[in-house]
Amino acid sequence: MKKKLLIKTENCPQNHKCPAVTICPVGALSQTAFQAPVIDHDKCIRCGKCSTFCPKKALVLGE
Repeated sequence: MKKKLLIKTENCPQNHKCPAVTICPVGALSQTAFQAPVIDHDKCIRCGKCSTFCPKKALVLGE
């Protein structure tokens, strides 16, 4: 089973522009205003770059 990218919204401060959105190599993350990022699972290649880059560990690769 492939891992799936998940957002732990309780860890996301949602008061800033998400730095992980810009690091995604395939554009699978988007953000409106200062809300938690949204994942396009059809685009996501599960590389883990965003989860490594997220300062609050709100983006995680899970089962």
